[in-house]
Amino acid sequence: MRPAVAHGTQTTARRYRPYPRYKDSGIEWLGEIPEHWEIKRLKYVTRCLDGRRIPLNAEQRGRMQGEYPYWGANGIVDYLNDWLFDEKLVLLGEDGAPFFERFKDVAFFVTGKVWVNNHIHVLRALRSTEPRYLVHVLNMTDYAAFIDGTTRDKLTQDKMNHIPVLFPPVDEQRAIAAFLDRETVRIDVLIEKKERQIELLQEKRAAGISHAVTKGLNPNVKMKDSGIEWLGEIPEHWEVKTLKRVFRILNGSTPKSGEPSYWDGDIPWATPDDLGSLQGDTLFSTRRMITEDGYNSCGTTLAPAGSLVLSTRAPIGHLAIAAVPLCTNQGCRCLVFHTKDETRFFYYQLLTARQELESWGQGSTFQELSRDKLGAVYLVAPPVDEQRAIAAFLDRETARIDALIEKIRKSIELLREYRTALISACVTGKIDVREEVA
Repeated sequence: MRPAVAHGTQTTARRYRPYPRYKDSGIEWLGEIPEHWEIKRLKYVTRCLDGRRIPLNAEQRGRMQGEYPYWGANGIVDYLNDWLFDEKLVLLGEDGAPFFERFKDVAFFVTGKVWVNNHIHVLRALRSTEPRYLVHVLNMTDYAAFIDGTTRDKLTQDKMNHIPVLFPPVDEQRAIAAFLDRETVRIDVLIEKKERQIELLQEKRAAGISHAVTKGLNPNVKMKDSGIEWLGEIPEHWEVKTLKRVFRILNGSTPKSGEPSYWDGDIPWATPDDLGSLQGDTLFSTRRMITEDGYNSCGTTLAPAGSLVLSTRAPIGHLAIAAVPLCTNQGCRCLVFHTKDETRFFYYQLLTARQELESWGQGSTFQELSRDKLGAVYLVAPPVDEQRAIAAFLDRETARIDALIEKIRKSIELLREYRTALISACVTGKIDVREEVA
């Protein structure tokens, strides 16, 4: 659900003053509104132009590539050499838009030549309505009472027409829109800078891992050519081994889905989805569990705790360390050490090797890394004490970078919260910003 209109107004109230007088709106999620504002249904402040929309499939768009935006429910989908509309418009998602995701827009202001498909409503603001203000209102609307559909959220024309719009005088609408356009751009620039900081830190993290697991920690060590392109030069005393010399490779399999006695047991059963959604590097549990009968019915194999779990199909390269004994489906393979090598060193090395693993994948409908191809991938094997030192170093360095990234993510979250609260406070009249743009 989108935030209630009063969300976060305490933050904004400390800086901006309220209106002098308020009245009850009569609508629970709107609360009190400025005394001189009206409430009108959307159909009375816009004209719907949905009848002029024309959807195009990918093949049709491929023959019409150009410079004019082609809009869908979530934004610009493509660019075409033709257009349907050439004016100031409000676009409001019809189906498939993120109506209940707090920080995602469902309404957009467009001007100039555009083509619009049938997944987003097209609205022309009437003379007394500022379209940029209306976009901010629609992005703060609570859509819970207006959305139909069980599998895909849909805002029908009829429900859309009944959306209440807070309606100050048009000059005030323009002032609010100008203020919010200025402030949201400022906040968006800050968010973009912070997201770029995260990208740079992630690049630094990946580069640090790659260097440590292929070059070691001693900058003065004598190097040799590994003979393997993705490894390059490595310390002279390190060995190069195929993966199958380091690990025993265990295949996965799936019990019959229609047999209830095979499922909801106590044996963890990992899939690529488990690995892809993992926060961190260690897999403690899986979404689905199988029974002993389910385990015995198929070709999956239980791997001990401390094994590495690697997705080898759709996609290749998701990776985790097993915290408990587990088995997998056929989209993953477990890697069990032949000797007492350092788990985390090879975890970091396989993270670095993801592009190499992907290059060995084959398949027309989806890429899959076969057992034989996986076993033939080359890895480096330093002495075990050196493996441990490198793993300990990387644990420290990655933890430090991850903490910085998390701190920046939290600051982005606060900025998004503030942005949402500011828009909500403005378009519901909780704060008066008319003098801010005077």
